[in-house]
Amino acid sequence: MASKRQIHVGGVPIGGGAPVAIQTMTKTETADLQATMAQIHRVAEAGADIVRCAVPRDDDVEALKTIVRESPIPIIADIHFNYTLALKAIDAGAHCIRLNPGNIGGPDKVALVAAKARAAGVPIRIGVNSGSLPRHLHALERENSVEALVTAATEFVALMESLQFEDFKVSIKSTNVPNTIASNRLLSQRIPYPLHLGITEAGTKWSGSLKSSVGLGTLLADGIGDTIRISLSTFHAEEEVKVAWEILKALQLRERGPVLIACPTCGRLQFDMDTVVADIEKRLEAYEDPIEVAVLGCAVNGIGEASHADFGITGAKNEGLIFSRGRALRKVPTEQLVDTLFAEIDKYVARGKQIDVDAGEAAEGAAWLQAIEEENAGEMTPERLAALEKAASDAVDSNSLEEMSGSLLDVVAAKARLDEEASPTAGRRFTRS
Repeated sequence: MASKRQIHVGGVPIGGGAPVAIQTMTKTETADLQATMAQIHRVAEAGADIVRCAVPRDDDVEALKTIVRESPIPIIADIHFNYTLALKAIDAGAHCIRLNPGNIGGPDKVALVAAKARAAGVPIRIGVNSGSLPRHLHALERENSVEALVTAATEFVALMESLQFEDFKVSIKSTNVPNTIASNRLLSQRIPYPLHLGITEAGTKWSGSLKSSVGLGTLLADGIGDTIRISLSTFHAEEEVKVAWEILKALQLRERGPVLIACPTCGRLQFDMDTVVADIEKRLEAYEDPIEVAVLGCAVNGIGEASHADFGITGAKNEGLIFSRGRALRKVPTEQLVDTLFAEIDKYVARGKQIDVDAGEAAEGAAWLQAIEEENAGEMTPERLAALEKAASDAVDSNSLEEMSGSLLDVVAAKARLDEEASPTAGRRFTRS
């Protein structure tokens, strides 16, 4: 369930129905002011809402004063083991303090940090990691690791409440994806505070992105989670931000920049789609508008699979089609597809998101597409499947089931099996477009 409480990290609202915030962490030594500020600007440009900096030394606290003052986004000071650094980070102006109450020196030290944070109006993130549970929970961890994680978190919550400090968010992180999912689901039922999500030590850009997408995507689809961080083994923190955005965009929770749709290719492919898709993806990074762009590897499936896309291309051996929202725009030589696509996108942006249609070129493109489809009349495309489904539905409505062919009966049966209302994902807070 979504958190009821809301806190503010700098000017960023977290929880209580606010959009899911994207967080990352600098990979630099915080005391290296030039390198740290350069990375903060890169992650901010990539779309980070908040950034966390490690503060293990006094030199880092000194740099933090400048970082907080010059950063374009709020700064969280990451503190472990030494509570005095948390006190100094608050004095340095940190917008939030991250600490693990289990390794900061005991409840009395947590009380000192909470008192100073309350006076300064600074929220705290209390975190639990699977690798750093309190000793008294080690036996429970061996029996039920999920319950051990949740117990640790609720004990820390009770500690903060006993100190009359409620301006905090909570995180439970594990390297184990199913445990992370299960523990956050359970915790969300027990506390009203905002939850920060992540798969700790997820791995490389490839494997870590997949694990994070599965774990965080599952929780976010359940309505759980108020901030997220993708933890990747890379020195380029902006890569974590990009993955986080793709997860939120895939779930239609937030919009930022273009969405690229690309078919998986097959034996029908007649042009270098790998290069084309990579080129399009790179060039789309320059656009801020949430434009949806589709790349179909062949013309056999027409443009029906991407009829909702703002713009798209579909190709054959020597020629291809630029289309928009299910309608042909123009036919062009294959080598001009990408440049022509972006010319159309640029006109669309310049005209205030109005599509420029030349009736003659659109008719020529549509005729070309129809000719390609007729050459492949035997293919079972989405359009033809839809026509069969409609015919099947009409036959049922007219009580003429006996007139239906075996193939149409198969379509009706398949449709019944794939009924979205019977799906376990029905009723989620996001919808498929």
